[in-house]
Amino acid sequence: QVQLVESGGGLVQAGGSLRLSCLASGFAFNVYVMNWYRQAPGKEREAVATINSNGVSRNYADSVKGRFTVSRDNAKNTVYLQMNNLKPEDTAVYYCKPDRLNYWGQGTQVTVSS
Repeated sequence: QVQLVESGGGLVQAGGSLRLSCLASGFAFNVYVMNWYRQAPGKEREAVATINSNGVSRNYADSVKGRFTVSRDNAKNTVYLQMNNLKPEDTAVYYCKPDRLNYWGQGTQVTVSS
C-alpha cells in the first residue's frame, strides 16, 4: 500500500532553517511528480512546491520562492524540502503527496517563533 512518511519538522526561530524529508513506498516513486503542501491552523491546505519525476522541473508558491528548495532522490524514494529564512507565517503542518494519487502522510509540524 502507498505510504508517505514526513519527518524533519520542529520548532525554529525566525530566520532559521529546516530540512523536511518524505519517504515514499508502495508506488513507482520515480515516475511521479511529487508535491509539498502545508496547512496552517484555521486555513486551507496550500501547495508549496512541486518537483517533476526526474527532478529537473520545480515550481514554488510565491510565498516561499527564493527561500525553499525542493529536491528528490529517486534511489531513496525520498523527496526533500529545504526551508531557509523561515518566517512565523510558515508555521503549519507540512505534507508530501504524489500527483494523481490521493494519499497523504501524517505530516510534520513546523513552528517558527518570532
